[in-house]
Amino acid sequence: MLRRPVALVTAVVLFCEAVGVALLNWTLGTLVDHQHMSLAGLDPDKMSASSKIGGLVFGLYFVLCGIAALAVCVRNRPSAGLGRVLLISAAVVHAVLGAFAVGLIGWRAFAYLMVVFALIVLTLMTYDRAQEQPRPAATDAPGPPDPSAGPAGQPADPGPVSAPGPGAPTTP
Repeated sequence: MLRRPVALVTAVVLFCEAVGVALLNWTLGTLVDHQHMSLAGLDPDKMSASSKIGGLVFGLYFVLCGIAALAVCVRNRPSAGLGRVLLISAAVVHAVLGAFAVGLIGWRAFAYLMVVFALIVLTLMTYDRAQEQPRPAATDAPGPPDPSAGPAGQPADPGPVSAPGPGAPTTP
């Protein structure tokens, strides 16, 4: 009952995050290119290209995670296989980024990352329990006596157990 709306919200958030991460990295790459920035003697063109490629890769990663969450919503089944691996890795990424965000950016960024982390974990963990078959209730009323039962309904004593074959070597 709860899985579908949570998975849908998670998918929308991950799609928005994919666009945001891709745009942020693309913008940073463009700024590095226009200002000819260099870090420790690195070529600005390579830095710009790597920032843009990194943004596209992470954007595609979050799109794939969003597709996995959307599949949970549409199929109304828990994710399995690659989709589950993608969602677990996205949860780990958000948890680690949240830990760094507290010190580097602030509490608002931490809160956002923890909300996304919680949505992903809820998508992974919520499921509707299958309808269990009702078990027949045990009755206290005595039924017909069991022929193999001993006195007072206790199991009968099977008696001494004899092993097939020759006796043990210690017997005379």
